Amino acid sequence: MKLPFRVGFGYDVHQLVEGRKLILGGVEIPFDKGLLGHSDADALLHAICDAMLGTLALGDIGKHFPDTDPKYKGIDSRLLLKEVGELIKSEGYSVGNIDSTIVIENPKMATHIEAMQTNISNILCINFDQVSVKATRSEKMGFVGKGEGVKVYSTVLLILSDK
Repeated sequence: MKLPFRVGFGYDVHQLVEGRKLILGGVEIPFDKGLLGHSDADALLHAICDAMLGTLALGDIGKHFPDTDPKYKGIDSRLLLKEVGELIKSEGYSVGNIDSTIVIENPKMATHIEAMQTNISNILCINFDQVSVKATRSEKMGFVGKGEGVKVYSTVLLILSDK
């Protein structure tokens, strides 16, 4: 029996390093460091993918897009989110809403959040108001507070489609 709705939680973390682009929510953000990873290391989209996959107990992003597979080397995470969205639809569900929080000391995210929400809503073919992206700082505590990395939390509600 398919439940009428399901909730999933996602989390991702990446180290900030020199020589990489900082990409979050499919948006390239001007900064002197970027996120280290096998793909473009878009921690926001990765956390959303994990939350979506988790809602239906389909594993995690590493299961579907392993970092040991060269075809995912440097891949644009927007493509990964699109594929996860299609998988969710094939399981008979649609996105009710997404709520994500980026934890990063610098740079400031405020001017980029609307573009992130637009990207996510466009990729998943949902309304802009179904996507919430927020950002906060770690107040100089821990690896995020020291400017060594970023972490992202995401919660997703999936609704059984009428189809």
